[in-house]
Amino acid sequence: MIMVCNSYRVAGDAQGYCNKQGATSFVQMISEGCSDRGLDAVVTTTACLSVCSQGPIVVIQPNNYWYGGMNEDKIEEVLDALEEGKAVEEYLIA
Repeated sequence: MIMVCNSYRVAGDAQGYCNKQGATSFVQMISEGCSDRGLDAVVTTTACLSVCSQGPIVVIQPNNYWYGGMNEDKIEEVLDALEEGKAVEEYLIA
């Protein structure tokens, strides 16, 4: 499973950093990237993951890879590494 922080708060408003930095566009991009690479992954958005200062955040489970500062280029690198069963260490925040 690949989760993209979409900054939803308790009140339901998407108002946080990840959302404002375009994280919503990552879902389709990641889904297509997984399909292109033959990766079997569910891609979804999440509520706020509470690490806004390091956003946009993408989390890959069950690997427990937490990536921060994501953008389209970095996501491509992350998907390439995932295809090889690896992490991109320089983007990991946890």
